[in-house]
Amino acid sequence: MYHKFEYKIVVLFFSILLICSCSKEENTTPITGEEMEEEMMEQNEMDTLLGGKNYLNLDSEYIFDQGKLLTFELNLPEASLEFLDDDPAAEEYVEGSLSFEGETIGPVGIRYKGSIGAYVGCLSGTNWANPSGFKTCTKLSMKVKINWEDSDTKFYGLKKLQLHSMNLDESQMRDRLGYWLFREMGVPAPRSVHARLVINGQYVGLFALVEQIDGRFTRYNFDDGKGNLYKEVWPLDSDGNVLSESAFLSGLKTNEDENPSVALIRNFGTEILEANESELKTVINKWMDLDQIMSYIAVDRTIAVDDGAFHWYCNGNDCTNHNYYWYEETDIEKLHLIPWDMDNSFENIIFDSNPVTPIADEWGEITNNCNPFSSGAFGARQKSAVCDKLTKAWVLFDEEYQLKLDQFKDGPLSEARIEEQLNAWTNQIRQATIEADVSHSDAINVSTWENALKNLRRQLDFARSN
Repeated sequence: MYHKFEYKIVVLFFSILLICSCSKEENTTPITGEEMEEEMMEQNEMDTLLGGKNYLNLDSEYIFDQGKLLTFELNLPEASLEFLDDDPAAEEYVEGSLSFEGETIGPVGIRYKGSIGAYVGCLSGTNWANPSGFKTCTKLSMKVKINWEDSDTKFYGLKKLQLHSMNLDESQMRDRLGYWLFREMGVPAPRSVHARLVINGQYVGLFALVEQIDGRFTRYNFDDGKGNLYKEVWPLDSDGNVLSESAFLSGLKTNEDENPSVALIRNFGTEILEANESELKTVINKWMDLDQIMSYIAVDRTIAVDDGAFHWYCNGNDCTNHNYYWYEETDIEKLHLIPWDMDNSFENIIFDSNPVTPIADEWGEITNNCNPFSSGAFGARQKSAVCDKLTKAWVLFDEEYQLKLDQFKDGPLSEARIEEQLNAWTNQIRQATIEADVSHSDAINVSTWENALKNLRRQLDFARSN
């Protein structure tokens, strides 16, 4: 970090630059790849001259400060932007740079991101279940890869930025509030804040900046943060068998190049498989932090994260769940379930407003004798979560679950706590929401946003009282 004198010199230097030059946001002249490369070379030379940068010296707490609304600027050649816009679902990176609070880092990789829901109504293709075609919405979720050419490059301690468009969330609060509630209950979950995004000098709109779940995340959240991190691989498949070693390796998101062993999570699955009902609670206590997993379930079921770990979607008799990670804390041999993808949370609290995601069962209930069944307005097939033996083991902790449910409703979900957060965040993003409404015809209307916030409060009131 700078000494005070050196910091003042840097501030003075940038102040002079700002006075003598036009703002990037005012420059609408298309830039070429050659101009981009020259700009980044000049910036790198300036970095060397000044001897230090905030993005290298400060950590991720600065980026995920709940009290600030930050602005990120992406700069890329117009031809590269057109390439992205022509086929967003391809999710291919192009090279550009990131500017933030007077500093520029580059080259970085830039692409659109998302599963089916992120592209609904925003691509020219006619099949929403198979996203395709060119971009038709102003906003699409984006990913910025900081370590584009150098694996050691970091931005405030981060290697990736994920900017979620919130196109299907008129309240603009689901991501941020959902993750905040998990974290307030002691569950390791991504940090999230709102952010303004500018691309090539043009304000695009308001996004949810959500922390990437990777090695930086595990080291931030766990004492032993160097263990294996897996995405969307469950210890047991829908037939009750332990997943193969290759299946776990395919879901590995850390330690891929270090000849990793997946024995720990497979041993966990094996013990669940071999335990009789009277032994299941002992296995859970051995392998998991009971308070943490009960808190996870209490939050998940109360706010209706119906597109997460407890929704088993079925294609024929093959059923799988998604939107979660597992982390192995190796030194104490504990496994942690990490929530992911909050954009469908809250919406099914009072009634099934989403035709695809609703979970038919209450926690612990079984429908159709554990066989797949059709449910929801679209008739999507699912299987009761408790038919999975691991989930069944968690259901056995009824008293512990009820205790966490009460703590959640009396604590983070209480009216006083919720109002404090929603009021603060609403005030924080109001001007940016108005700015987007004025700038783009497809931006959320301010009155629609305010009505969605009222509806969110009604949903939370209902969740609190049931």
